[in-house]
Amino acid sequence: QVQLVGSGGGSVKPGGSLRLSCEISGFTSRSYCMAWFRQAPGKKREGVAGFDSNGSTIYADSVKGRFRISKDKANTILYLQMNSLKPEDTAMYYCAADPWVGICNNLDAWEGDFRYWSQGTQVTVSS
Repeated sequence: QVQLVGSGGGSVKPGGSLRLSCEISGFTSRSYCMAWFRQAPGKKREGVAGFDSNGSTIYADSVKGRFRISKDKANTILYLQMNSLKPEDTAMYYCAADPWVGICNNLDAWEGDFRYWSQGTQVTVSS
């Protein structure tokens, strides 16, 4: 049974940093796309960053240069380092995983097809 458990959310001031973690268990596929999504109140869930088994990464334009997705060597923890946080980054953040590498090519288009999801972790950026 695949399980994703997200953590690390919290409240920070604009310009601050947070690191989200997603512990992944039971996921054994050698090919994969692992990604972070977020959903702000009243808005559609959007892709933030993705990392595939070929080593490629993808970022939403709104977070490029500020966020970095990474994972540990055992593929058991997915991270999202968030720097220079802005109020518009406030949202519930989710990690997701799927054995299909191609799903990483367009996170927003394939969002509904991700097979495995974590519960959300709240990030609030406010002065």
